[in-house]
Amino acid sequence: MAMRPLGLIRLINPRASFSSSAVKWEGGVSMVQGASRGIGLEFVKQLLEKNEKGHIIATCRSPNAATGLAELKNKFAERLSILPLDVTVESTIEESAKFIQERYGSLNLLINASGILSISDVLQPETTLSKVQKSSLLYAYEVNAVGPILVIKHMWPLLKIGGGSGTERDVAVVANLSARVGSIGDNRLGGWHSYRSSKTALNQLTKTISVEFARRKDPIVCILLHPGTVDTDLSRPFQRNVPEGKLFAKEFSVQRLLSIINSAKSHDNGKFYAWDELDIITFVDITHASTELDNTTTVIVCRYMVYHLTA
Repeated sequence: MAMRPLGLIRLINPRASFSSSAVKWEGGVSMVQGASRGIGLEFVKQLLEKNEKGHIIATCRSPNAATGLAELKNKFAERLSILPLDVTVESTIEESAKFIQERYGSLNLLINASGILSISDVLQPETTLSKVQKSSLLYAYEVNAVGPILVIKHMWPLLKIGGGSGTERDVAVVANLSARVGSIGDNRLGGWHSYRSSKTALNQLTKTISVEFARRKDPIVCILLHPGTVDTDLSRPFQRNVPEGKLFAKEFSVQRLLSIINSAKSHDNGKFYAWDELDIITFVDITHASTELDNTTTVIVCRYMVYHLTA
């Protein structure tokens, strides 16, 4: 079935220059996957407000029900396109890539913001092994890990063409929203088996993709971002135990994350940053571990790999 994007925009940018390989869009072309609410919606809002020339593609499962995106569309009609995309249905990802190829010819930024933690009567964070269910593990993995990676797979050709053209960066950026609870070395509380493991899988998959991009010398960096505990529908049922001062407004968190994205360089490829710009976890070869240690570092040796946790 043909895709029917909500409010197709016209190619009116007079400053777009054509080349044999791509269309260069001043301000760049960004895609936010999982944009109907929460952090994803805030990314769309700030990208539109802070970049007067950039074009945004916002995707979500049900655009007709995305009232927040509809309001932004009314305000930024010429720079915002809204497309249906369900990360569990690969054909919708392919259709989105086709639309971006035909409309823009390139992509400079991909933010994967979708994720699930709990769904009433379907998925709840486990507090003990006895509550772990196969269906919950598989569903969390499909949405939180498999989906974002498939989006990268289909947007990869567009990101290679786009690179940093039209932006202040030298490279295109893929930013996957992860979570500190996905860090194996930082897991001290246990529980939340489905969510934790799905985010751990996302981290590993993102790291693996970043290695391939570097080996191929593609003008793309892949980073993981931890937004902190943000006041959204995802975290609301679990905010009671959040320490004072550690529950962030989505406006604050997204502002900090965009700062990291906008300043990304080639050497950031494969890194995992928290909202405060600290590197949560990187992998250090054990043969070089002795030269990496200082008083602010905790090291956990696990066979042939050292988990290097920045304090």
